[in-house]
Amino acid sequence: MIFPIFFTFFLLLSSSHASVQDFCVADYKAPDGPAGYSCKKPAKVTVNDFVYSGLGIAGNTTNIIKAAVTPAFAAQFPGVNGLGISLARLDLGPGGVIPFHTHPGASEVLLVVQGIIIAGFVASDNTPYLRTLKKGDIMVFPQGLLHFQVNGGGTPALAFPSFSSPSPGLQILDFALFKNDLATELIAQTTFLDAAQIKKLKGVLGGTN
Repeated sequence: MIFPIFFTFFLLLSSSHASVQDFCVADYKAPDGPAGYSCKKPAKVTVNDFVYSGLGIAGNTTNIIKAAVTPAFAAQFPGVNGLGISLARLDLGPGGVIPFHTHPGASEVLLVVQGIIIAGFVASDNTPYLRTLKKGDIMVFPQGLLHFQVNGGGTPALAFPSFSSPSPGLQILDFALFKNDLATELIAQTTFLDAAQIKKLKGVLGGTN
C-alpha cells in the first residue's frame, strides 16, 4: 500500500518540475512536417512573431469567383504555430462565391462584419444547414464537412473566418473535379454529369483530359 502512494507522489512531484513551453513560433528555415513547423529558438523570437497586419487589406475579387481569402495561418503568421488557432479574411464582391469546399484539419467559425452572406454546410447524412447571415452573425462549420459562402446582397461583403488549427487545409470540390487531368469519362461515370458539361468546366477552371 505504501509503494503505490509513494509512486503517485513521485509522479506528481516530477510533473510539477516538467518543462512547459509557452509557444512554438514557426521556424521557416526548418522543414515543415505533419505536426507543423519546428519551433524557433526562444532567443530569436520577437514580438513581431505574434503580430500580423495582413488582414487589414482587402483582397482582390476580380476573378472568376469574385472572392478573395487572405490567410493568417502558420505559413503566414508564425506566432499561431502550435497553438491550435488561425484566422483569415474573406472578401466577397457582388455575386461572389466561395464554392463547396472542406477543411480537413479544422472546424471553422465565420464572423460577418459587412454585407450579407448566405452560408451553409452539408452534414455526413446529407442534411443541408444554411442561413442568411448579416453583420454581427456567426456560423460554425464542423471539421471536414463541405460548406460554402455566397454574397447574398448587391454590395461587397466582408467576413473573418477563424479555425481550430494553425494549418486547416483546404480542398475545393470544383477544383478537385475539374482543375486537373482526371479523365472526363471517369468524372462522368462517378458524378452522372454530361461529358460536354465536364469539358466546359475543365476549360473554365484549367483542367485537361
